[in-house]
Amino acid sequence: MSVLTKILTNLDTMAPADREIGRYIAENPEKMLGLSSAALAAETGRSQSSVVKFSQKLGYASYQDLKLAVSTARAHEARLPTDAIHGSIELGDGFPTVLEKLLGSKVRAVRQTLAANPEAVITRALDVLDAARRISLAGVGASSLVASDFSFKLMKLGRNVVHGGDSHVQMANAAGLEPGDVLFALSYSGTSVETLRIAERAAARGATVIAVTGLQDNALARVADIVLHTVADEDRARSSSITARDAQLALTDLLFLLTVQRQPDADDYIHNSEEAVAALKAIGPGGAARK
Repeated sequence: MSVLTKILTNLDTMAPADREIGRYIAENPEKMLGLSSAALAAETGRSQSSVVKFSQKLGYASYQDLKLAVSTARAHEARLPTDAIHGSIELGDGFPTVLEKLLGSKVRAVRQTLAANPEAVITRALDVLDAARRISLAGVGASSLVASDFSFKLMKLGRNVVHGGDSHVQMANAAGLEPGDVLFALSYSGTSVETLRIAERAAARGATVIAVTGLQDNALARVADIVLHTVADEDRARSSSITARDAQLALTDLLFLLTVQRQPDADDYIHNSEEAVAALKAIGPGGAARK
C-alpha cells in the first residue's frame, strides 16, 4: 500500500499539525524528498519534532524512513502503464478520456486494495468464515450489492448464509446471531449508521464481526474483530462509489477464490449449483419445458 495513498485517505481524521504536514507531502512528494525534517517543518509552519512524530505515527522509525517510503511510492507510480490515466473526470472530457480515466481509477483501486491487506489478515478472515456456523452479511447502497454478490458465491459452496437487501432485514438477521456465527459488514466510509448499528448488535450477540472498510479510522472498524481494507479514490473519479464498489468486489472475489481452494468438495457444490440453474433456465413461459 502506497504511503501517499495512506496519507490522503487519513487526512480528514488527522490532527491539525499532522494534516498540514500530510497535505504538503501528498501534494509535493518530489519537493519533500529534497527537504530535511527542519526544512519541511519550515515549509508547513510546524515544528521539527512534529515532522518526526508524523513519521512515527505512520509507522516509520524516522523521517528518513518516511522519505524512503515516499520515494518508493513515486517510483512505483512512474512504472504504471502510461495509457492508464488517473485523475478527475471533468465535464468537458471526451469519450476516450473518460474511458481511460475510469479504467485508471478502477485498476488503481483494485491494486491498492489487494496490497492493503496482509496475507495474515486474509488468512484469519478465511479461518473465521470456514468455521462459521452461519454467515450474515450487511451493507447499504452499493455495499449491499457487493454483499448480495458475495452471499450468492458462498451459497454456491454450501455455506449457511443469510442476507437481505433491506437494512431492517439485516438487523433482524444480526439479532439472531450467536457465538460461532459471523457478521460480514461492508461500508467504505465506516460511518453508515445502519451498518454500524447492525455490527454493534451482532457483536453484542457474541458473533464475530468482519468489517470491509476504508483505511481511515472509523466506527465500524472499531467494532470489528477483523478489519479488511478497501482503497478507493472517489473524489478524483467523481464516480458515485464505483471505485469503492470495485475495490469491495475484488476483495470478496479474492476471499471466494481462496475459499474454493480450501474446500475439497467445492467443485461438486459449484457443479450442482450450475445444474440447478440450468434446469431452471430450461423452463419456458408458463412453466412449460423449453424444446
